[in-house]
Amino acid sequence: MPYSNQSGPVRTRRIAPGPAGESSSAGKRALKRAGCGSRGSGRNGADGRTRASACSAADERTLLVDGIEVRLSRKRVKNLNLRISRDGSHVDVSAPSWVSEDEVRGFVRRKEAWIESHLAQAADTPMARASQATPEEVARWREAVSACVPALIEAWEPIMGVRAGKVAYRNMTSRWGSCQPSTGRICINVCLALYPPECLEYVVVHELCHLLERGHGPRFHQLMDAFMPDWKQRRAKLR
Repeated sequence: MPYSNQSGPVRTRRIAPGPAGESSSAGKRALKRAGCGSRGSGRNGADGRTRASACSAADERTLLVDGIEVRLSRKRVKNLNLRISRDGSHVDVSAPSWVSEDEVRGFVRRKEAWIESHLAQAADTPMARASQATPEEVARWREAVSACVPALIEAWEPIMGVRAGKVAYRNMTSRWGSCQPSTGRICINVCLALYPPECLEYVVVHELCHLLERGHGPRFHQLMDAFMPDWKQRRAKLR
């Protein structure tokens, strides 16, 4: 199962909607015009697909707030949520559909000092380096990671009682690895070459664990605790 290499620090503000029947958001009106209401969005056929595409386009856009790139997405949330991107290139904001863009801009400006500080920190991380990597660098990382992973899988398979399928290596920006339990296929992020070896081993065990448990629920955590008691400490080094 895929899992995210989680974004940086988060700031949240709880907000209340306007009076019943009113909306302060142009985005909400756009969603209505696009037919993205709860009743229409689930329809089948070409019309349903067209509406779903329009809904997706209306739900996401990029703003520039005092030089800060803000990627705004409309979600079914109660709060305004701000998250620093992993590579320090932008911030992600999720907001209810009825919150106006002016309110989003104001929220970002009030957090500007905090944002600038954490963007600078994020820009000085391996993931920031990976986002600007040349093909030659990625090739070197792939070579290093692919040289280590097969031995790690071979060592852990008998311990965990699993059998991995095909292994792929990719330069990914949003996850450290992924697993398809139905086929046993595992994909590993080549950026792990920039982190301590124990981080790569953690990701390999994490993906192998998905061959026993698809999700990230209590049983998955119990299995990780049993196989690799210090997995949380290893994971922390990837943040």
